[in-house]
Amino acid sequence: MKNLKILFAVLFLMGIFFTSCKKDENTTKTENIVPANFKVDIPSSISQKSFNKGGDDNDTLQGGEIYEHLTNFIAVGENAADIVQEIMGAISKYGLNKAMTFSFDGDDDEKTKNVVIVENSDFEGVTWEYQLTITDAGSESDTDQGIGMQVFWNRSPVKGIAILAPENINTADTDAWAQAMFRIDYSEAGENSYEKQMTVYISDLPIPTSNAPYGMATLKMFAGKTGEIVDVYGNSNHPAALFFNAGNSGFNWAFVASGNETKNIGVAEVGLPASNLDTDSRTKILKDNSIYNVFNTLIKEAYPEATDSIIAPYLKNTNAPGYFKSSGFMSAGVSPSTDYEILEANIENLTPYNPIQISNLKVEFKKLENASK
Repeated sequence: MKNLKILFAVLFLMGIFFTSCKKDENTTKTENIVPANFKVDIPSSISQKSFNKGGDDNDTLQGGEIYEHLTNFIAVGENAADIVQEIMGAISKYGLNKAMTFSFDGDDDEKTKNVVIVENSDFEGVTWEYQLTITDAGSESDTDQGIGMQVFWNRSPVKGIAILAPENINTADTDAWAQAMFRIDYSEAGENSYEKQMTVYISDLPIPTSNAPYGMATLKMFAGKTGEIVDVYGNSNHPAALFFNAGNSGFNWAFVASGNETKNIGVAEVGLPASNLDTDSRTKILKDNSIYNVFNTLIKEAYPEATDSIIAPYLKNTNAPGYFKSSGFMSAGVSPSTDYEILEANIENLTPYNPIQISNLKVEFKKLENASK
């Protein structure tokens, strides 16, 4: 998927930037204010950049493909978190231990980047111990103030927000995906009974077209880990998605999932609500708009004369939940073994986000007081 290529390209780019930064080589490294960890790892059973088809191959669109696409969308969210994780790790190697200002030149665009670390920064009603901002010096007078990255964080317990705009990290990159905005909220403060958790936001992706009907425009995804169990829920919005050439285009992949990191297995339930659906109801999002209900309705609209035997192949693997192992999607509706029981119970307590709020999601930086900071 093209989005993953861009994410990995940005990841590589950021690694180059921070290994090329020569500021403060004598900085004492006995104390480090930058947290090295800023991510929750998601079991690969439910987060895959390429999926392995389960069941029999068939020319018709089936429920299994909806589950398979889900693992790709979760992987997109996880790879956005990977970028931030690698950036934070690279920064932490410099042993930055106080508020400071310095500059470095980007290896790809050869443009000067300014770095400012300040203490006691207010953002979204919270006073954070530190704020780090990276700007493209030549773009600081622009409307977006040239901001490439902002990180707000506390050290004990580790908790923070990281926001990234790739186009201001590498101004030479003209690819549409570089214009996307990414945000990771991370915490080890023990909220919601999780040892650590993160929420991934992605907005401003290229507008999908009918040539790429399942292209993603926005995503919001939560992941919380306790022990070997990782719970995941969220929505990705696909405004060009159309099933069976029936009904209106524009759907969310709304999902709840739970995975076992050690066994590398997972369970997920997916709803396909319309992108403009305005509700917080778990029942309306996942049950009323289940894969089965949406497919069944649209198939009958597209093929009003079709018999049950003709419709049946289209409804294959549309039941909930879907079951996954290390190689990807296995089956839907019937559990492969008792190993999945805890995960099945977990997803019953999870709810996706309001679809219309995800469809209208916008990631934004904190405005700087002036363009030189």
